[in-house]
Formats: sequence, structure tokens, C-alpha cells
Amino acid sequence: MRGRSGMALPIAVMALVAFGLVRPAEAAPKVDRIVIEKAERRLSLLARGRTLKVYRVALGPSPVGDKTCQGDGRTPEGTYRISGRNAGSAYHRSLRVSYPDASDRAAARKAGCDPGGDIFIHGLPNGYGSIGAAHRLRDWTLGCIAVTSAEIDEIWALVADGTIVEIRP
Repeated sequence: MRGRSGMALPIAVMALVAFGLVRPAEAAPKVDRIVIEKAERRLSLLARGRTLKVYRVALGPSPVGDKTCQGDGRTPEGTYRISGRNAGSAYHRSLRVSYPDASDRAAARKAGCDPGGDIFIHGLPNGYGSIGAAHRLRDWTLGCIAVTSAEIDEIWALVADGTIVEIRP
């Protein structure tokens, strides 16, 4: 038996489905929100208000405050969506965050700069996956949210395009 992603379902889940104790849709809850708490360096996957999984993250080198201008080293704050995915990224898989929105563009205009874009949740640079969790020893992205390559594989499988991304200070 295979799930929607084509991957084999765990035997325990198959047994629950076979005995009618769980419907297939309940076997893998749909992530409906990603919450990123910058100060805690934490990314949480939620389904119907319940936390399913929590990851530690690295951010941009200037993590305090909202992103305003391209190159400011900040990770944006606000509510966005997953607007696409790139399996062939320079980083091990990446999920695009819909930054900038209209208010981000207006703030950048007021500051006299370009708001930038290309904000992603991504794994480690290709060829550097062996660094693993040590990447979190410092904030190193250009404003993105980074997890290990194994973690982005999990997130990639659980998160659909259009999922809400809430980035908190």
C-alpha cells in the first residue's frame, strides 16, 4: 500500500487502516501551518492546531528585526505561503516563501530600497550535507530558514504548496 507521495506506508499504519481504525487521510495529518519563531530558532509544523514536528533552524546573519531591504541579512516576519519548491536548488531542496507581499514592498519603497525576494526554507548547500546539525552553530543564510538536508526531506514530504508560513520575531 502506498501513500499519496508514492512512498510505502509504515506497517503499523497499514494495519490500522486495514482494520478500519484509521482512515488513510487520518494516517498522515496534513500540515496546514508552518510557524517559525526567529528568537528561538525554531520551525514547527502544525496540523489543525496540533504540533506535529519541531526543527532547530539557522537564519540570516542579522536575525533581529523584520527584513526590509535586499542584502540586509534579515529573515522576514509576517504571514506568507509556500509558493513553490525546487528539487534542483543549490541547497538540498528548497521551499519558496511568498515574500515579499504588498506591505513588504511598501516598507522597502519607503526605505528607498529593493525588498529582495528568494526567501526559502532549505537544507544545506549541496555537497555539505555532512555538516548536519553543526550548521546551526551560527546564522549563515542570506535571510532564509535553514535546516539539515535530512530535515528538509521530511518537511518537503509533509508540506504542500500553499501552506501558511507564519514567521514570528
